[in-house]
Amino acid sequence: MNSSSKRFPSPLHGALIFTLLLAWTGCSTVPETGRRQLILLSQAEEMQMGFSSFEQMKKEVPLSKDKKLNAQLQTVGKRIAAVAPLKGAQWEFVLFDSPEVNAFCLPGGKVGVYTGILPITKDDGGLATVIGHEVAHAVARHGGERVSQAVLLQAGGSVLGAAMSGYDQKVQSAATQIYGLGTQLGVALPHSRSQESEADHIGLLYMADAGYKPEHAIGFWQRFGEHNRKAGRGTPWFLRTHPLDETRIERLKSWLPEAQIRYQRSSSKI
Repeated sequence: MNSSSKRFPSPLHGALIFTLLLAWTGCSTVPETGRRQLILLSQAEEMQMGFSSFEQMKKEVPLSKDKKLNAQLQTVGKRIAAVAPLKGAQWEFVLFDSPEVNAFCLPGGKVGVYTGILPITKDDGGLATVIGHEVAHAVARHGGERVSQAVLLQAGGSVLGAAMSGYDQKVQSAATQIYGLGTQLGVALPHSRSQESEADHIGLLYMADAGYKPEHAIGFWQRFGEHNRKAGRGTPWFLRTHPLDETRIERLKSWLPEAQIRYQRSSSKI
């Protein structure tokens, strides 16, 4: 080691130790898959964020007045919610009048579906696929996990900034850009895709538990993939937040036997 090399200052050691302690104390386990995850927020804090955001959204986005579509959403949503183990959930299913082809579930059980996705869901089975997927995000606490990941990545950036403080400004800028690009491509995006795949898996099980044939999920994602192709979505795979349509369909097919067993069990109880 030459004389220009620098030792980490003691505050940097403290930051590193603090970050490791956060990671150690924030571990929990995802239901169904058993994956270990890092969550720094309490579940109560996470849910409160979801409740506040959903109330604000209902004020800003028009609600659908279609009675038939709203009734369908309530029926399917309540069946999925009944089998989803989310302690303290305040389930609410809202149909937003928007051409956006999307749906979401905020922490605490606040589910929003845009009317733009209904031509692709087509029927109760397709809608159960979408709701099962979104509910799975809430049960697996993916929102809190993403917030926690962002906190740690920001802490890592602060650590890097402290370590590079004695270097030329151009070197500092280059290091910051490399760190940002590396964490985005190497951590954030792959993690987002893994969460989406996990929600596909758990959602498939929940729709089966609720009495919807899991095969409907394959049909929905095939239609969704066709929609994406017609829309000309050509984002490179490594920049995507979601798995490729072909990849998620193949994974769903591999999970079908497990889901079919659970569907048979749920059907025998009806």
